[in-house]
Amino acid sequence: MSNTTRPLIRADAARRLFLAKHGLADPPKGAGRGADLASVIDSLGFVQVDSINTVARAHHMILFARRPAYRESGLKNLLERDRQLFEHWTHDAAVIPTGFFPHWRLKFARDAERLRGRWQKWRRDGFQEKFDQILKRISDHGPVKSAEVGEDEVRGNGGWWDWHPSKTALEYLWRSGALAVCRRDGFQKVYDLTERVIPDRHLARSPDEAETIDWAAVSALDRLGFGTSGEIAAFFDLITPSEAKQWCQRALANGRILEVDIAGINGQAPRRAFMFPDILDALVKRPDPPSRIRVLSPFDPLLRDRKRAERLFGFHYRIEVFVPEPKRRYGYYVFPLLEADRLIGRIDMKAQKADGRLHVRAFWPERGVALGKGRQQKLEAELDRVARFAGCASVTFEPDWQRGPVC
Repeated sequence: MSNTTRPLIRADAARRLFLAKHGLADPPKGAGRGADLASVIDSLGFVQVDSINTVARAHHMILFARRPAYRESGLKNLLERDRQLFEHWTHDAAVIPTGFFPHWRLKFARDAERLRGRWQKWRRDGFQEKFDQILKRISDHGPVKSAEVGEDEVRGNGGWWDWHPSKTALEYLWRSGALAVCRRDGFQKVYDLTERVIPDRHLARSPDEAETIDWAAVSALDRLGFGTSGEIAAFFDLITPSEAKQWCQRALANGRILEVDIAGINGQAPRRAFMFPDILDALVKRPDPPSRIRVLSPFDPLLRDRKRAERLFGFHYRIEVFVPEPKRRYGYYVFPLLEADRLIGRIDMKAQKADGRLHVRAFWPERGVALGKGRQQKLEAELDRVARFAGCASVTFEPDWQRGPVC
């Protein structure tokens, strides 16, 4: 039962607000480059970067879902030419508006201490002795990739994280702020001195800890629409849960935020969250979201918190990377499908660039979703758009691609 002293936000209103805050409640239109693209990324806060490339890399698919005119060169220009974005870490690797860079100084300082202790325990010895050598080499000779340093060091065969000491040093110097990623070659990071990558106007600012904590909490809650203190902390992963909790207590006491109850779906109990008062004041029924179907990246910010996606949309989702084939319900990396304010299913497909085709292996609808003629036409129209984006000339389907509903 909701506390009668707290406003109750209906489940459908909460869902539509969340879609709006994530750029998915309005018709997908816009140039998808330059100032328009920078505005999309700023409104999201960051875009996660991931190497998996079954159709296109995750960061490109996140942007394409909001701007069908988007092409990969748009992001490359903002990152590498205009320096309006920089690459660093939130909960994972991400591209972030460069205007946020001064607040990342707190993360640099905390990561410098945290990673030094952690990596001493589970990385190979000797990476700390490489710091001065790496910095001098880059200072004297320019940007490097990890393959270009530590040439005399033994390369490991222990998997993705078995780094040689100079590679570890590069990553540490990046995570702690001495180096920045100036570009990527393919998907390999290229590192340079931070002062050569980040524009001077952003380097010059050095906010104190209290300012960054306040900025991170305000920015996170604004982009979420509503959230718990834990969700606020997790958004940028820039401040601790304790710092976010204390910020919420202070902000609640001085009237900057208020407590609300977010109604559950499917009989779930309401959940307490925080919200800015002006959001509540403006929370009237929005126009219906566009009914077109959109393919989402599995790393889309709408889905980043799987439990929240289940509470808001009734959509249980995971990437079944480590589940053996006989026990998988779906493919290894399947794409959620959004229609209006509903997640209607997931699709397994791959861009087979050598053949010039986007090949659909399977579609699993959510319970209660029928793939009638009209919905199938919308799905095929979206697949045609995705195919063109991925550089494919056609879409093909497995004979049994239409599967039963999700269990």
